Amino acid sequence: MIEQKTELLRFTTAGSVDDGKSTLIGRLLYDSKSIFEDQYDLIKETSERRGEEGVNLALLTDGLKAEREQGITIDVAYRYFATPKRKFIIADTPGHIQYTRNMVTGASTANAALILIDARHGVVEQTRRHSFIASLLQIPHLIVCINKMDLVDYKEDVYEKIKTDFSNFASKLDINDVDFIPISALFGDNVVNKSENMPWYGGSTLLYALENVHIASDHNFIDCRFPVQHVIRPNTDDYHDYRGYAGRVAGGVLKKGDKVVVHPSGFSSKIAKINTFDGEIEKAYPPMSVTLLLEDDIDVSRGDMIVRENNQATVTQDLDIMVCWFNPKALQLRGKYTILHTTQEARCVIKNIRYKLDINNLTRNEEDKNIGMNDIARIVIRTTKPLFVDPYRKNRITGALIFVDEGTNETVGAGMII
Repeated sequence: MIEQKTELLRFTTAGSVDDGKSTLIGRLLYDSKSIFEDQYDLIKETSERRGEEGVNLALLTDGLKAEREQGITIDVAYRYFATPKRKFIIADTPGHIQYTRNMVTGASTANAALILIDARHGVVEQTRRHSFIASLLQIPHLIVCINKMDLVDYKEDVYEKIKTDFSNFASKLDINDVDFIPISALFGDNVVNKSENMPWYGGSTLLYALENVHIASDHNFIDCRFPVQHVIRPNTDDYHDYRGYAGRVAGGVLKKGDKVVVHPSGFSSKIAKINTFDGEIEKAYPPMSVTLLLEDDIDVSRGDMIVRENNQATVTQDLDIMVCWFNPKALQLRGKYTILHTTQEARCVIKNIRYKLDINNLTRNEEDKNIGMNDIARIVIRTTKPLFVDPYRKNRITGALIFVDEGTNETVGAGMII
């Protein structure tokens, strides 16, 4: 019997404070039978001790003491669960403005984002903020959960109004796939089980939507990109002349016999073999980790990129970037930072701060050049050596980079190449 590999879906939750993100994830885990009896008993006991009515399912994800005391989410909590159809990794991200950087971190690898909206309040500033970040991070699928329907008597017109308001706003963003689901995370309506309180809603439950959202084409299968992580030279008698280039396919489909070019040298060759841990294969695609062998002995080292001959990456030292700043110490104009891009490390200087983005009303502020923690801005940098890049909207791997402070070695920002 051939083992069926189940797909992995990474999704993030976003929404305003107290919209019920942690409760929703708790409900999802509980109703899909993905938590152990003792975990449930522990949160039941904690809820009783705090004098809360019923079991507070939010305690399943709010693991930090400060989070439980204040009843808020501070750090990104990752939770894993699986159903027979799919495996899931959930990033429960904070709703507060001062934790924008945490949301960016949690959402950067997500296939889908759950945007929670409180049915009583409708589309608020934080909804717009988080939807914009989801659009900026090119998250392919958005599921808008209109929560707390129990507090508005499960009325259809409330759901329809929020749906219209959000659709009008989302039309200005770079989002293609949006789904709307009316839910009550507290009582489990339309989370895992269909709600009897909303007979007017003909769509799917949240779990069904997560299990069936089409993610196979989320990767870029057109532009071949293979950043080299490691050169494998076993130096044993069995593999005397073996020279393989190991890495993870960042885009496109690489086949045996393909004509390829190596950046930055420009030398060309053909793919002789594609090896994996389980043996040789005919073709490789994202996000597979493989070892490529080339027909010619050319100089290739870590940080180089193997691309197809007729479809090469942009080789440049000047980059236009959207940056989300993570550090309390502000971004310095003409400041020098280390940047990490795919398997390359380089240094850069901040040449220009074009504008700071006001996420609340999507306006550009060209006067304010002070980029502090949690701010998002458009900047221009020059690097010490050429990088092999694609625009972020074309490839989320070759279009992303991080900034590291040379003095403290802290990650201070995340950038998306325009």
